[in-house]
Amino acid sequence: MLRVLFGESPREWTGSSLETVRSIEAFARRCAALAERQPEQAKEYRTFAIWAEGLLRSMDELEQSCYAAKKYAQQIGHFRIDDLTAEERTSYERHVYFDKNAYIRFFALLDKLGTLLNQLLGLRTERIKAHYSYFTMLRNIRQNGLHSELAKPLNEIKERHQSAMSRLRSRRNIEIHQMNAELKDDLSQSLANNGARRTLENLGTNMEDLDQGWAMVQGSLHIAFRYGCAYLRRIE
Repeated sequence: MLRVLFGESPREWTGSSLETVRSIEAFARRCAALAERQPEQAKEYRTFAIWAEGLLRSMDELEQSCYAAKKYAQQIGHFRIDDLTAEERTSYERHVYFDKNAYIRFFALLDKLGTLLNQLLGLRTERIKAHYSYFTMLRNIRQNGLHSELAKPLNEIKERHQSAMSRLRSRRNIEIHQMNAELKDDLSQSLANNGARRTLENLGTNMEDLDQGWAMVQGSLHIAFRYGCAYLRRIE
């Protein structure tokens, strides 16, 4: 959808992202079939199917936000505020919007995945924390030795991208709890330069973090839904 902003054709899933989409769709189909065959649990399975479809939609929206953020960042050729053209200022404002949209969505999507896995596998993570996050759910299965075939790869991909995810989480927390995250750099420069801001934040580094965040989220979805399909086959 957002590629039309750049005069491009709609995106088609390819590679690992396509495999992830197929695993989510396969899980949703299996849940729908189980709902038909097991009427006493139909509500539960239909709920899982709808949640899976919602996660697929969230994955699509996240990918588009990451793409748009990076495309607008590429349209900015200067890093000093005073050197920006009018067009670059517009591109920067649009970049900030989609960048912010992306790093907030990373954690929202993961928390939705945590909710699905918690219910599907009967993990009862809510006993640890009423309003738990994906990472609380993951810690629960890891520390309690549950579903090791799922916990091990999910933890490995989390560790692989931990530094980038920590920076993204910090930006998300600042945005939600303190101030507009892009203004954090403004504040630092203002304090150091007697009220003046001279340069933009490092857009290249931020976009590298988006790439890593996307890899972590997309990979976690693939691992989770591939395991979910296998789990449903075992309990049929």
